[in-house]
Amino acid sequence: METDTRSRILDAAEKLLMRHGLDATTLRMITTEAQANLAAVNYHFGSKEALIEAVFRRRLTWLNEQRIAALDAFEAEAGGAPLKPRQIVEAFFGVAIRMAADQNGGQTFMRLLGRTYTEPTDFVRKFLAEEYAEVIARFKAAFFKALPDVPQEEFLWRFHFMMGALSYAISGADALRLLGPIDDSDPDALYARLMSFLIGGLRAPLPEIHAKSAKKPRARRAA
Repeated sequence: METDTRSRILDAAEKLLMRHGLDATTLRMITTEAQANLAAVNYHFGSKEALIEAVFRRRLTWLNEQRIAALDAFEAEAGGAPLKPRQIVEAFFGVAIRMAADQNGGQTFMRLLGRTYTEPTDFVRKFLAEEYAEVIARFKAAFFKALPDVPQEEFLWRFHFMMGALSYAISGADALRLLGPIDDSDPDALYARLMSFLIGGLRAPLPEIHAKSAKKPRARRAA
């Protein structure tokens, strides 16, 4: 029974946080949705912040484990050679896109995660940085090895844009429909389109700022 209550609270919090955001969602809203009382929240989690962390950790730990496992498999197959950028993109973003298509909680969580990227609170920003530390380090190393001609600072910008594209794509097609009628019912089509877009952006020509900086004359040293 306690496990059922805890799961109901997590499910309710996940849905309401995705819908209303971290600040606007109250414990009263969560307990009403979960058909539980405040004492149950305090018993299982202790505070609203601890509850929010539990909501993220419940699925984010699995997601990052799957990402690392996919990267490990590609690297084992490569035998020390650099991976193809497509493989690295598949390992990091492909797992997330497939999770976003899961109607049994995965879709709600990925929409919550996407919203949190754009509306982070200080404690969630710190929490996510800690949760992502290992996986980001592994993937940055793989990308740097696979794309030696892309300056590392430029890659970080591109990864930032890729994360934004993922968050927007999985947030729903409401904004997209402003452009005209669109069918978003095929998750495989979304997967193919987004992966193509991400890989194209990753391998795009370097912006002119790098060409200009390369042509700048070096300052003369004082005699």
